[in-house]
Amino acid sequence: MRKILVVGIIFGSSILGLGAAEAIAATPASAAAADPQIRVQIGPGGRKGRRWNRPHMNRGARTYVTTRIVGNGRNRYRETIRVTVLPNGRTMTQVISRVRVR
Repeated sequence: MRKILVVGIIFGSSILGLGAAEAIAATPASAAAADPQIRVQIGPGGRKGRRWNRPHMNRGARTYVTTRIVGNGRNRYRETIRVTVLPNGRTMTQVISRVRVR
C-alpha cells in the first residue's frame, strides 16, 4: 500500500513540476511582448563618431574644382577634378569628367 502511495505521489509531483516548468519557460516571452525594451541613444554612437574621410560629415571642409592634363599611354586627357581639403589637412580628389585632348 505504501509503495502505491509513494509511486502515486512521485508521479503526481512530476506532472505538476512539468506544468510549472512550461509556465516558467513561457513567462519571459509573454513578458517581453507586454513590456518591450526601448533603447534611446543621444549623440553619435561608438564607431559613428567623426569620420575625417567624409567631407559632408565635417564642418570647415573646403571644396574647389580644377583641371589637369594627364597622360595615359599615348593618349592625353584633360580631367576636371573636385578637390576637398579636410580640416585635418588631408585632401581628397574625385574625377568629375575626363576628355581626350589629342
